[in-house]
Order: sequence, then structure tokens, then C-alpha cells
Amino acid sequence: MGTISNQTDQWNANLYDNNHSFVSNYGESLIDMLAPSKGERILDLGCGTGDLAKRLFDQGVQVIGVDKSNNMITQAVEKYPEIPFFVQDATELLFKSEFDAVFSNATLHWVKPPKQALQCIYNSLKTGGRFVAEFGGKGNVQTISDAIYNQLGSDTNKTDFPWYYPSIGEYSSLLEEIGFKVTFAHHYDRPTPLEGPNGLSNWIKMFALSFFNGLDERKLEQVITKIENQLKPSIYNGSKWIADYKRICVIAIKE
Repeated sequence: MGTISNQTDQWNANLYDNNHSFVSNYGESLIDMLAPSKGERILDLGCGTGDLAKRLFDQGVQVIGVDKSNNMITQAVEKYPEIPFFVQDATELLFKSEFDAVFSNATLHWVKPPKQALQCIYNSLKTGGRFVAEFGGKGNVQTISDAIYNQLGSDTNKTDFPWYYPSIGEYSSLLEEIGFKVTFAHHYDRPTPLEGPNGLSNWIKMFALSFFNGLDERKLEQVITKIENQLKPSIYNGSKWIADYKRICVIAIKE
């Protein structure tokens, strides 16, 4: 029996596509905010398995997709070989004034340090280019993370919290420090149905495994069952789990 470890790439691309399609589905409205024009050169930062990059490609955009996960990029290339995809870290982008827009859906809450990523995004844009992003904001999945801490007790270390969930004021200030002009910033609740009766378990295994480093698979399943039992009265409606998502959406211009 194996143990859960902090591997370089824990992303399961098949689980992502099969059980977490809501991530890309919610990104459709963000593309509407991006308002891409045919012929624009756009970077999809944190492209996952490529579904939103394909939407941009189909609108005549010269899109490039990048993601830190080799597993995700491998699947994206297999699904959409007509689009260039590359493994790159958001804090180490080397593009210089190449893009009309940088687009990022449900990615930047994974990226630390955030200011370094924003500097790379700024450098990647042409003057007048736009940055359009949506990601987890302050309080995102607080109910779920609190339950994880509660059930793990001494088996977890709160300093290992895997996400960056800023307030709208904090993130807007970071954007302005880099040199962006913030034209839109919104922090909002977005209760998010998870797919199927095992939705919470699948969500934890997809997005929150770092909390369980060092636990064997049997112990992991036991803890997840306890988390489900704790949360059923609050976020299970009888047929679906409803995750307490709180999101930030921003549009900023490189001046």
C-alpha cells in the first residue's frame, strides 16, 4: 500500500477531465469577458487539458497554452494537436511583450509568490494588453479546508496550506504595484456543485492531496469518510455536494 507524497506533478489529467469539467465550464463566461478578437495573440496561463484554449482557437485566436503540470500538457497535446502547448511555471515565464492578452482561469490561487507571477504576466503583455483572470479569493472552500484540519488534527501542518486566496484589495494593490491599471475587480460567492455522489471525495483527491502527505491510502479513505460525514449537514443537498467557492475576477491593462 502506497503513501500520499508531495510529488512534483500530482495532477491526474483523466480525473480532471472526467470529474471536474465544471472548471472549464465556468471559464466560458470568463472568455466572454476577455472578448477575444480574431488574430489576437493570447496566452492561456494554466491551460489544464486545453479545453478553453480550444475555444479561443476556434474563434480565430493565435493561442498558446502553458501549464506547470506535464500530465495536463501531455493530455492537452493529445486532445488538440493543432494548438501549441508548453510546460511552464507562471513565476518563470520568459515571454517579452508578445501577447495582446493573458487569460487565466482557476489557476492563480495555486501560484506562489503571486507578485512574481504578476511581473511575468506584465512582461508577457504588449503595452495596452489586457490581463483577464478568475481564481479563488478570500474564504474560498473555507468550509472544506476547516473540515480537513479538524479531521486530520495533529496529522497536518497548517503552514502547508496549498493555496493563495487574497482579498480583492490585496490583489488589486499587487496589480497596481506591478504597473497594471485595474479596470474591473469583483469578489463573489459561487456555490459550485461537484459532480456525482462522490464529488467531495473526488475533489479532495484532485485538489487537496497535499494536506495528506505521509498518509497511506487506507488512512486517506478513512479521513475522507470522516470529512464527508462532518460536512453532509452543511454542503450536501441529498444528491450533490455544493462546494463553498468564493472567487475573484479581475481585468487589468498594461500601461
